[in-house]
Amino acid sequence: MVHDILITNIKELVQVRERPIQKVSGKEMSYLPVLRDAFLVITDGLIHSYGSMKDLLPDSTAKHCIDATGRFVFPSFVDSHTHLVFANPREEEFVMKLKGASYEDIAAAGGGILNSARRLQLLSEQELFDRTLLRAKEIISTGTGAVEIKSGYGLTIHDELKMLRVAKRVGVETPLTVRTTFLGAHAVPSGKTKEQYITEVIDGMIPAVAAEKLADYIDVFCETGFFTVDDTEKIVEAGKRVGLTPRIHANQLNRSGGVQVGVKTGAISVDHLENIGDEEIEVLKGSGTMPVSLPGAAFFLNLLFTPARKIIDAGLPLAIASDYNPGSAPCGNMPLMISFACIKMKMTPEEAINAATINTAYTLNLSQTLGTITVGKVANVFISKPISSVASIPYSFGSNPVDQVILNGKLISTNAT
Repeated sequence: MVHDILITNIKELVQVRERPIQKVSGKEMSYLPVLRDAFLVITDGLIHSYGSMKDLLPDSTAKHCIDATGRFVFPSFVDSHTHLVFANPREEEFVMKLKGASYEDIAAAGGGILNSARRLQLLSEQELFDRTLLRAKEIISTGTGAVEIKSGYGLTIHDELKMLRVAKRVGVETPLTVRTTFLGAHAVPSGKTKEQYITEVIDGMIPAVAAEKLADYIDVFCETGFFTVDDTEKIVEAGKRVGLTPRIHANQLNRSGGVQVGVKTGAISVDHLENIGDEEIEVLKGSGTMPVSLPGAAFFLNLLFTPARKIIDAGLPLAIASDYNPGSAPCGNMPLMISFACIKMKMTPEEAINAATINTAYTLNLSQTLGTITVGKVANVFISKPISSVASIPYSFGSNPVDQVILNGKLISTNAT
């Protein structure tokens, strides 16, 4: 049999799991299985086989043979929290932050989410897609193979649907695996009360999103000055009635109750967690809700970082995503997020890589197909540049460790991406 891709002389094949697993928690997060001096065979878009070079049959052939001497092979990162669809960056707000303005100050002055909404509403769907496509190609080049994309900068039925159509199109016109989230409850638009807008989200937006089958998940920005715990539960339950799984923006700026309402409503994840304490950790124990850290946002906003050690030492799992967005985390570089996790959150490289692969796959219901090197899973992998160890990724912060990308079993030119 002639295979599609054969990668040989792999210095280390990383995240090798004989059987699919859902997630790793607590002490398990420090275990990252690797196979040294390995080969990997890819056929029909799937991982066909792998093993030690000494066991590679001499007559093994493939359409593409890659010698990975000195290089590592990783499963592609799964970025489970992004706002990839947006109109413009917000450098002017960055300067305001440098001069001392807080996140709340900027929002109160008409900046923040409302700023992004005004700009996005002026763009056609095609213009919005063209801008988003550049960012999609960017994250592929730094090792991301699957991504969650939220709405939330539309704040009208028309523009929220526009965002979700663009996100869905990214999954069709790029090799990324895309999951979409309806985040109509991101902020209250100008000219409406919160009660009026919540009614519009529940009675207008959610049915429209469901009718076009545009979203897999529903999210709410549960935060002081935005949406309360009661608002969040009401909106999330409306989404659940049409088949949308909850995931919650929780505890970014304050102890908002987002973790508690996330667990109560069966959310697959609660994301941010810069402000999380013993009470929230106890609530998460025994639940199916994944705590997700977004270290890029904590870094950019100069906030406390998620207390990873406290979460992991309590026996919980932890995931890491980028939060790529124009206001608080204008970066989708997952290797850099791993660096932040290690340097600022005191995670080990093994924990951070587990957090950015199998645990993020869990939050997108992709554990059976992505996140590990397992026979039968989708062949989403990347080949590193020559590196000495897994620790080279967080150590060389800001550097791109990716040399070659394979998504859905096909070699992707990172020059083109």
